[in-house]
Amino acid sequence: MALIKKTQPAPKQAPDRSMMITGDITRAYLDSILVEERLIGAELADIRTVIFGREYSSPVMMPAFSHLPSYAEGRYTGLVEYSIAAKELNILNWIGMSDNETYGTIALTGADTVRIIKPYADHTKILDRIAFAEAHDAVAVGMDIDHTFGRNGGYDVVIGEQMGPQSKDDLKEYIASTKLPFIIKGVLSLRDAAACAELGVGGIVVSHHHGSMPYALPPLMILPEIVKELEGTGIEIFADCGMDTGSDVFKAVALGAKAVSVGRAMLPALQEGGTEGVKAKITQMNNELIRMLSFTGFRTPGEADATVLWKDGKPMA
Repeated sequence: MALIKKTQPAPKQAPDRSMMITGDITRAYLDSILVEERLIGAELADIRTVIFGREYSSPVMMPAFSHLPSYAEGRYTGLVEYSIAAKELNILNWIGMSDNETYGTIALTGADTVRIIKPYADHTKILDRIAFAEAHDAVAVGMDIDHTFGRNGGYDVVIGEQMGPQSKDDLKEYIASTKLPFIIKGVLSLRDAAACAELGVGGIVVSHHHGSMPYALPPLMILPEIVKELEGTGIEIFADCGMDTGSDVFKAVALGAKAVSVGRAMLPALQEGGTEGVKAKITQMNNELIRMLSFTGFRTPGEADATVLWKDGKPMA
């Protein structure tokens, strides 16, 4: 009797719960920070914010998303729709992984945009994308170094593109190749913050990329220490991950962030309402931020500090 080899379907890969847990940890930390009121003499706050020498209507920024589709027939891609929203709201736009043609389309919206480039193994691709962004009037360029490693014990592969390690010498080359501020996204330690200062970057994003590494520190937990580490360097410090409300943004700026990117919180509004949906969501967050600043006696986001924040029954500053 001949043996018949039956083809078995490949086993399904278990969902990566660690990413969900990281998000839950970040959300729990945000919610654990409480805020005191300071109302005597308080006035309505003004949330205009200067980033890299340019004035914007708010410290709320768009996220460095990549590869968003068109959500309905006849609509632009999600990347274009939220870039138009950024332009109309006068806030800073960010774009993630994209080829030059896609970035050129984003540039046509007229939004002030930061281009974040993946840590490609092919460094010529990085330099090419930096040069293209500069030629198309980007505000800044940068790299999300937290996308170097994948989930299968190797360097990440993103949409067929191989990622690779980035040494200090590599980063120095990218920084030297452009007149634009260079941003390192994915800083979550004093060690990397100090290295960024040594490299002469223009900005950093305190971020865990929504859980690229399991059980990562919530960005706002380490943000105050990073702010102290970089004091006097002139490096602009941003934050993201789990920012859902204007109250979250308030806590981030009070702990030292210049501005905050909002990603997954705006996705439902983007999917359902496109540009107008995003504008409504960001406007709501702006109004919440104005309320929080006003209730705590701060007139601007730049004035806010941690003296109004409490955690575990104790002042944070």
